[in-house]
Amino acid sequence: MKKTYLWVVFCLIASWLETVNVFAAAAPSASLLKAKKAAEANGFVFYADHDEIVSRAKKEGKLVVFSGQDLTSLKAVTEAFKKKYPFIDVRANGIDGTEVYQRMLQEMKAGLAKWDVNYVAADFYSEYPVLQKNFDILGMAEQGVLTMSPKMVDPVNRHIVVMQSDIQVAAYNRELIAPDKVPNTWEDFLKPEFKDKKLATDVRPKNIAAIVPAWGLEKTLAYAKRLAAQNPIWLRGDAQIVTYLMTGQFAIGLAPNYKTVERVKRKDVKGVLGYKVIEPIPTRLSGPLAVLATAENPHAALLWLEFQAGPEGQKILDDIDLAASIYSPGSAHGRLTQGRNISLLAWQHFPKAETYSQEIVKAFGFPREEKK
Repeated sequence: MKKTYLWVVFCLIASWLETVNVFAAAAPSASLLKAKKAAEANGFVFYADHDEIVSRAKKEGKLVVFSGQDLTSLKAVTEAFKKKYPFIDVRANGIDGTEVYQRMLQEMKAGLAKWDVNYVAADFYSEYPVLQKNFDILGMAEQGVLTMSPKMVDPVNRHIVVMQSDIQVAAYNRELIAPDKVPNTWEDFLKPEFKDKKLATDVRPKNIAAIVPAWGLEKTLAYAKRLAAQNPIWLRGDAQIVTYLMTGQFAIGLAPNYKTVERVKRKDVKGVLGYKVIEPIPTRLSGPLAVLATAENPHAALLWLEFQAGPEGQKILDDIDLAASIYSPGSAHGRLTQGRNISLLAWQHFPKAETYSQEIVKAFGFPREEKK
């Protein structure tokens, strides 16, 4: 009888300890609870449990996305997201162009927007934060609730996430200029041998604006004036610059996107196209996304942002478009910039980026695109 009694007591104690351990494992840590409390005190929504986000998203069951990323990678990300969350019906749409961004902004301000995730155009960055859902994405990333690098989240506007990066390089035609004659510095483009239609650059100078973090605005504007005096070929868009470069219409292109050059180079069976990485490497965070404040499916949208910024989404972006963030371990941009001097147009520059470009255009003398 005594042995039976002791065995029952032992079983009860063991069961109690197991229950305590389960609750202890499930209980949020002190730092997590502190982060949640701080976020909510500042008007943000903070979830301490990822499963709760998934549960709420499951009840929503739908998702509408408007993104500025490459359509091929957007399709691939959408298919992968559906496999992970088959209970969410996703409609992902690609958008592009200043007029489209302005129209969508007006719809958001008027309360007419009918989507969940929207692209945050750098040209109008300061207008977006008040129109987005106040999820404390940064806090949840820091606490491991969301799987993404905290560096990919705006430290001021903690609900905006950047998915991609852009890196500028010098591109050249090997049949028209020898590799050892390609500039080693950005100042080398100002040499006499590159004067009068010997090089091409973009009339919309995001590439030059990305040097401001390293040089400062004053030095960059002085450089822009001297570059304009070189009488370059003014084109619009990296794709156009690289295409004309390939066909031998000029020898060198000033700072097109690395990913555009590399994608064309991989199809270049003759080996005509080359590029050189010049320091400081002009680097831009790009592809910001956020959840609309009036979204009907905000939790499904939050999972979309996490997926895009997480390992699975970043690998897709890298494999298809060479566009993954420099903050994504093992990304093409991360490898290219590792240990090098970069000029990073990061979060603190986002509200000023369009002003940088406008000032550079003035320094250029308001050039117009040349028709080839």
